[in-house]
Amino acid sequence: MPERPVVMVGFVPVAVTSLAQFQPEGSVIVIDEPDVIRKRELGPKADEAPVVRELIAWEYQLEGAADAFYNAHPDLDPAAVAPLQEYATPFAARLAERYGVPTGGYGALRVLRDKAVLRRVSRAAGILNPESVEVTGPDEVRAFMAEHPGPAVLKPANRQAALGTRILASPDEIDEAWAETTAMDEGVMVPDRGFELRMLVERCVQGREYSVELLVERGRAVFGNVTGKELYPGGRPVELGHLVPADIPGELDALLRAETGRLLEAVGFGTGIAHCEWIVENGRPYLVECAGRFPGDGIVDLIDRAYRVDLVRAFWTLMKGEPLTAPLPEKAPGAAAVRFLHTGAGVVEDVSGLDEARALPGVQACSVTVEPGAEVRELRSSWDRVGSVVTEAENGAEAVAAARRALDTVQIKVRPAQDGPVQDEPA
Repeated sequence: MPERPVVMVGFVPVAVTSLAQFQPEGSVIVIDEPDVIRKRELGPKADEAPVVRELIAWEYQLEGAADAFYNAHPDLDPAAVAPLQEYATPFAARLAERYGVPTGGYGALRVLRDKAVLRRVSRAAGILNPESVEVTGPDEVRAFMAEHPGPAVLKPANRQAALGTRILASPDEIDEAWAETTAMDEGVMVPDRGFELRMLVERCVQGREYSVELLVERGRAVFGNVTGKELYPGGRPVELGHLVPADIPGELDALLRAETGRLLEAVGFGTGIAHCEWIVENGRPYLVECAGRFPGDGIVDLIDRAYRVDLVRAFWTLMKGEPLTAPLPEKAPGAAAVRFLHTGAGVVEDVSGLDEARALPGVQACSVTVEPGAEVRELRSSWDRVGSVVTEAENGAEAVAAARRALDTVQIKVRPAQDGPVQDEPA
């Protein structure tokens, strides 16, 4: 009898590679937007992956798309359906419901997908949220900042990767920031038709930022981790690095996990993985946002390295409705870190030091995604970073130190996009 396929919504190369470790050839179906398939040239990539049976073009971000897909493919009979990208989460949840396989739940994923709705639902459950309102123009942002003195955060309610997010230190920045944040374009990652953009302004919570990753089976957490996060300085909260597990006291670790569990209960989350971000101000965790999908930025790889687990395999096991063969670890025997790379904006002249960085103790991977001639944009979102290093060590301090040493070894020469002198910038 042929293997029932697993359905992955949103083409993510590393996820395809992970599935190939335990799924037989021709057992994965990928669904993605037609425009995204064309712009990212995903057809050949799917053809090159033996594990992929079919790449189906479907406008999955439209209302009713999952029900339409089910009616067009009633005999597909998947073993599991899961999202691999933020915009895919509601569609995948609804499609899983229609095929009768485990899911976080369409209602829960709709709440998590919309930051304004999530604020309303979680606040009603007693979870701390910063003061926040939906706004339609700069004047409403000014009114909010007049009522709430101090820095504010202007951000979309329905986008990803910190795109269009700005920290406003003063009302003088509002008009320029509004123009910038509402004009962000995700290029090849989104369909050409676009979608409605809704904006929030919030009090800027001051403190350290963390994320909690919970693997959940029918509302019960079967694995948890707290990730320490570091941001680039400045007005755009783009992540500079992550540490797994976070180097924090046990009491704070337990509190962050418990608050994430309360949040998932508040939205009615069923089975799947959640990635929730928090800022701890004066010892109290405030919710930033929460996603019903795998975290990005290589956090899954860090979890696997630090905890000695295969989180992807455990996730798909639960999504198939199968039991885990053994309990997952509660504590990590080691530590792992990732640190990201960015240079000043301009045109890349030369990249050097990669081999030396890769040879340093503790370094597991080091890569740069630009070559000479490529243009590096100003750092406005996660998409603008140009490389990363991954390290392992016995503890968090050593893992972070190894990552910093590696990036200090990488040199990227950049010149301004307009004619000018070459800058030799350490990454």
